[in-house]
Amino acid sequence: MLISQQIADHKEDLMASKVMVIVSTAEKRKALTGIMYAVNAQKNKWVDDLKIIFFGPFENLLCEDEEVVQAASQLLDFETPIACKFLSDRDGISEKLEKMGVNVDYVGSLISGYIEEGYTPMVF
Repeated sequence: MLISQQIADHKEDLMASKVMVIVSTAEKRKALTGIMYAVNAQKNKWVDDLKIIFFGPFENLLCEDEEVVQAASQLLDFETPIACKFLSDRDGISEKLEKMGVNVDYVGSLISGYIEEGYTPMVF
């Protein structure tokens, strides 16, 4: 039996699951792994609620690598990712991120708030 089916079969026994995926790495393979998890978690309903934060070096990778852009664009079907405004402004890429459909906002207090609300952070 697939893990996703096992989770679905026992969903009523579990507490609501809330996950925050933070993609911050400039390492392409690691970043693509985080995006793949986020897309599949939403598509297969592995969690009840998923938030996606793009942070730091990943924001630059997203603006430079077409394969990463294509992977990240799949997220827009489910949840709009949020990128760190402080860092994207500093690096001059906020407008480019917004044109990709990414929300650009200050994320420090947002991340802390999600943790206080019970979201489990997964950092790639």
